[in-house]
Amino acid sequence: MLSDGEQQAVADAAHAVVQEAEYAGVRVFGGCIDESVPPVLVDGDGTVTAGIHPRAQQLDGGHAVLEIPSRDAVLEWAAKPAVACRCTQEIRTCGDTPAG
Repeated sequence: MLSDGEQQAVADAAHAVVQEAEYAGVRVFGGCIDESVPPVLVDGDGTVTAGIHPRAQQLDGGHAVLEIPSRDAVLEWAAKPAVACRCTQEIRTCGDTPAG
């Protein structure tokens, strides 16, 4: 567990990375998970069940969607919040959904 001072240092460093992404023009959107709102699952018939997907591990923290031109650049950008937040970052690629 981080001390209050360490938590503030992590928050400040993470905000600096977000600002850097803004200035670089690569940030699309992002945010933190609101831990005060419990997660739910919604089935195709509208059934709502408390909890996270059974195959998922605990999800916490936040997310960022960046528009970056190359895989190498993505890996460089991913290292920035990894350092700031003092934890490994998961990278996913989003595909475009065709209009129609």
